[in-house]
Amino acid sequence: MRMCWLLCVLTGTLAWGQAAQSAPPPQPAQAPAPTAPAKGVVSATPGMPGPQAPAAAPDTSASVPPTAAVITVNGVCPAAPKTAAVKDASDKTTAPKASATDCKTVITKAQFEKLAGAIAPNTTPQQKKQLASVLPRLMAMSNEAKKQGLDKTPQFDETVKFVKMQVLTNQLQRKIQEQAANIPDADIEKYYKENPQAYEQYNVDRLFVPRTKQGESEAKEEDEQKDEKLTDEQKKAKEAAEKAKADEAEQAMTKLAADLRTRAASGEDISKLQKEAFDAAGMKIESPTVNLPSVRRTGLPAGHAAAFDLKQGEVSQVISDSGGHYIYKLNSKTQMSLDQAKNEIHGRLQNDRMRERMEKLNNSFKVETNEAYFGPGGAGPMPPPRLPRPGTRPPGAGAPPPPAAPPAQNHQHDDDDDKD
Repeated sequence: MRMCWLLCVLTGTLAWGQAAQSAPPPQPAQAPAPTAPAKGVVSATPGMPGPQAPAAAPDTSASVPPTAAVITVNGVCPAAPKTAAVKDASDKTTAPKASATDCKTVITKAQFEKLAGAIAPNTTPQQKKQLASVLPRLMAMSNEAKKQGLDKTPQFDETVKFVKMQVLTNQLQRKIQEQAANIPDADIEKYYKENPQAYEQYNVDRLFVPRTKQGESEAKEEDEQKDEKLTDEQKKAKEAAEKAKADEAEQAMTKLAADLRTRAASGEDISKLQKEAFDAAGMKIESPTVNLPSVRRTGLPAGHAAAFDLKQGEVSQVISDSGGHYIYKLNSKTQMSLDQAKNEIHGRLQNDRMRERMEKLNNSFKVETNEAYFGPGGAGPMPPPRLPRPGTRPPGAGAPPPPAAPPAQNHQHDDDDDKD
């Protein structure tokens, strides 16, 4: 699990403290004094690029010894050991307590990493910085809350109960994830052999023919303002004429797609045919790259699956959908090796096992609520658990292109796991 959710909770509890601080009196507006730009930084001049982001500092945390102090909070006394607290309670001649100004709490690297690891494993340097920025304020405010006895209230006890449930739930999910990740190599190999089509890679050329002409839609937008002056009968007549014209244009593009398919099957260059299709459609953007060098079965819409059943060198029939007309030519087909697919299969199986375990837990109990208290429908359906997604989408598969968009805006995208 990522640390960000907890940091949001921690910073949220402190928001009231920041809002309560009185704002400084407004200062009169002053023109900033001109300063020379730093060496290697480009000034933000209109038409010129802005300042360059500084390079990330190298991570030197490994060179810091475990006993070295990484955070020192002056003004906050460290928690007294329980044994010392009991001894002081029985000793009538205890020394006077030190003032807050004499106190300081030192956190070593080992102590800080123990805390960070308990919150979330494999924390990044940036996450550690975030925790370090929140932790001192939490220490100071919780210390003051204890002085005021806020840890002795019923509200504190109920809140602790709820937070414990959240922490235990998080730890259970983490344990389920760790157990699900323990997948034998034999299971991975078995899945690979049982799903050979999932790991086929195809090199295809794709020819896209728009369904309508670009100029038609632009002209329609320009005439919308003029329609306000027409009578109802004139508007109906114009709409009927426009529809007939649009239908005729669509039929022409459909016929063009069939002609281009015939020419592609006879061996004409598909890149040349693609440019011809865009010119005929009045497209003002550059024609898209026709070659998809490594596409998987999940990389195309389900309606385009016929492209994967072609023989090498064969051209598909025209595949039409709401976005336009598509023609595919299969150049080659290769099979991913088990070593290449191993990480992907591991992530898929881990994700499936996690989902199965969580569904079993969620189905192990039933809930009844008082509708007189919560209103119609009771407390509402339980939201699904948000588990980390260990698996990623198949490399090279890309996102299925939206049918209504031309390939110029519809190339395969590099997989970015999110953006979950």
